[in-house]
Amino acid sequence: MSIPRRLVPLILSLPFATVIFAFFIIPLALVIMVSFWDYNSYSIIPDFIFTNYEDIFYGCIKSLPDLCTSFATYLSSLKFVFIVWLITLVIGFLVALFLAFCVSTLQMQVVLFLLCTIPFWTSNVIRMISWIPLLGRNGLVNSTLQDMGLIEAPFEWLLYSQFSVVLAFVHLYVLFMVVPIFNSMMRIDRSLLEAAHDAGATTWQTLTNIIIPLCRPGIIIGSIFVITIVMGDFLTIGVMGGQQIPSVGKIINVEMTYLQFPAAAANAVILIIVTLMIIFAMTKLVDIRKEL
Repeated sequence: MSIPRRLVPLILSLPFATVIFAFFIIPLALVIMVSFWDYNSYSIIPDFIFTNYEDIFYGCIKSLPDLCTSFATYLSSLKFVFIVWLITLVIGFLVALFLAFCVSTLQMQVVLFLLCTIPFWTSNVIRMISWIPLLGRNGLVNSTLQDMGLIEAPFEWLLYSQFSVVLAFVHLYVLFMVVPIFNSMMRIDRSLLEAAHDAGATTWQTLTNIIIPLCRPGIIIGSIFVITIVMGDFLTIGVMGGQQIPSVGKIINVEMTYLQFPAAAANAVILIIVTLMIIFAMTKLVDIRKEL
């Protein structure tokens, strides 16, 4: 018995749809459901209430015109997202540009690309903690600068500060920006660059009018990777910030530690909504389906 042609795509997509449904749709639905439950100091009570969301937003309304803790925390997370996104975008674009257009042979491109991935052969925790002996008060950076006579006292802002958090984020996630941009650049028809050169276009004109527009899908995909990861990261901010810098991920982690799962679920839902809004706005700039 032959399968109807119109059912073939449905059957082929069924395993993938099953995985998405089991490991994404169901857990997300459970998080949304738990966010409307009630809880006390020792148990979770299945219910349908808006108290968990009211506790987040009502405090903000009462504290106006000042920023409430929840709103200030979300702004802090968004600030780190924007700074890390901007830095990783610049570094990722320049690295991909060098690999794609300045390296002439495919073999050398592969070798240099693998060199970029070497730090990612270890875990995020190891790569993050490796900055501590470098940036500490008596670390290698401060000791070297003092031995050279460039500074009299060690810099306090190198570690357990916003600088160290951003530095760790960029170190951890810059490759997520390099790979999709490099993939987009390798798809650019080199005859377009030759035509632009023959027409008298400068390097800057070629970059802005040809390379960057054709790399937009890769830029958007890399941006989505970086934004979604940084938005929910709490371990990096906690370790590199000395547990002093607020983030939404840390709030959720603390609430889960104290078994306040409905409150943590409510914050998680809001975080997902904010992240999806950012991703939705970015996907409107370009059709990333052409890149996939």
